[in-house]
Amino acid sequence: MKQVGNTEICVRHKATCHCGEVELELHLPNGIEKPRRCDCSICRRKGAIVASVKLDGIRILKGQDLLKLYQFNTNTAKHYFCSNCGIYTHHQRRSDPTEYGFNVGCLDGVNPFDLDSVVTNDGVNHPADR
Repeated sequence: MKQVGNTEICVRHKATCHCGEVELELHLPNGIEKPRRCDCSICRRKGAIVASVKLDGIRILKGQDLLKLYQFNTNTAKHYFCSNCGIYTHHQRRSDPTEYGFNVGCLDGVNPFDLDSVVTNDGVNHPADR
């Protein structure tokens, strides 16, 4: 919890895959910042709305052994998903390897379709490909 005036704000958030076997804790002191989609080949297929957190801002509470890694193209980004239910939970970003992108839809109590201002990044023409 973070104290702002007389109000306590939750800065630690729980995220789970669909079956609940993978559980993450995210440190989001400013809430969900810059939610976005990407139109690269994998993001188009998974359709998730993502936001970012620094690498030390995510902790796997359970299910580490169920997380599977998927990499492609430059093998820079590391995409993780639950091997039981198939839900993408997070990935180490290609454009900023000091951050994880996380699936906003995995956050407890958050409906990503309620978010305003979700932009789409041009992942087809990724800056690292230039």
